[in-house]
Amino acid sequence: MFKPENIDQVEWQARCELASLYRLVAHFRMTDLIDTHITLRVPGPDHHFLINRYGVIFDHMKASDLVRIDQHGRVVGGDSARSRVNAAGFVIHSAIHMARPDLNCVIHTHTAAGMAVAAQEQGLLPISQHALKFYGKLAYHTYEGIALSLDERERLVADLGTHRAMILRNHGLLAAGSSVAHAFHEIHFLERACQAQIQALSGNSKLVLPSEEVCRLTAQQFDRDEADEIIDMSWRAALSLIENQRESYCS
Repeated sequence: MFKPENIDQVEWQARCELASLYRLVAHFRMTDLIDTHITLRVPGPDHHFLINRYGVIFDHMKASDLVRIDQHGRVVGGDSARSRVNAAGFVIHSAIHMARPDLNCVIHTHTAAGMAVAAQEQGLLPISQHALKFYGKLAYHTYEGIALSLDERERLVADLGTHRAMILRNHGLLAAGSSVAHAFHEIHFLERACQAQIQALSGNSKLVLPSEEVCRLTAQQFDRDEADEIIDMSWRAALSLIENQRESYCS
């Protein structure tokens, strides 16, 4: 597989992993043309992260399409003239990477179900097992317009708090994790929970809500000892869906 000489093996591996995540987000129909973004921290002391080159559709994302930027949004290395990044993506993701060193991968989506729940006053309802993964662990951020102002970073971080997932009101979803696998697991469950909620509400029937005790228990069960092993198995299973694309995305 092709690897540019100016990129070391550690960064190239991170690029391949992030490119595969972009392809999987496309596979599960969580894309919005060239908008939305996924970032991954580059291992090392420089506080850089990888983000998509603006204009590349997720289905076609390659390791070489990813752009390395610093916390000020400056392109690091490469040809900056062809390395345009989404300004809103920089604002949202840099805020989280700067404030939360435990979150190495951040995913932001604009799915129909995610945007629909983001527009509902009650937010995510505890009506499905997928939703209960986030019970007491989901943040909300009030819409302030397209995220172009650096001032918003402070409020984003304050609203996220210690959580790994957040609903951006009137906007979409955000999920993060210590690794690509963990971030993918978060966004997959959050997206499915939103889909279930929209479909349940469309039935125009009274909803059944579990007791507070069961809600709290279920949220704790998602963090049981074997959770990391399950998340890694899920990631490997998901990668098998795009195994025939590896030569393409890792180029």
